[in-house]
Amino acid sequence: MILPITLTIAGAAAIVNLWLAVRIVTIRLKAKVLIGDGGNALLTARTRAQLNFAEYTPIVLILIGLIELARGTSNWLWAVGIIYIVGRILHPFGMDKQTPHPLRAAGILTTWLVLIGLAGYALSIPYTTRNGTITTVTSDSLH
Repeated sequence: MILPITLTIAGAAAIVNLWLAVRIVTIRLKAKVLIGDGGNALLTARTRAQLNFAEYTPIVLILIGLIELARGTSNWLWAVGIIYIVGRILHPFGMDKQTPHPLRAAGILTTWLVLIGLAGYALSIPYTTRNGTITTVTSDSLH
């Protein structure tokens, strides 16, 4: 079974992660810092932005994948995945500033809203099936 939303959002997330890494490397080269942050505030912020992305993205992708597997491909799930990626692109631009910034807040807010929405929906799926029964997926049913 192909999960188009999950595959697309995972691919986009990989590209965002690479972009975040390149942003770090450019500062490392300019500041001549190979390990750690060398006391460079921008390097610290960019490293934290990538780590923050790495902390949230796996669980969001797992939830999107499991929901898509359980309920199928849907427009609202596409929208949620795209909103998540957009939020994760906004966040690091706000992290570049040493003061609170609306882009960072927007990134955090979209991440949290997506995460709580997906979590709530995932928790409801086993108890809101059409006929009231929970369907178990076995390896035989995947072939």
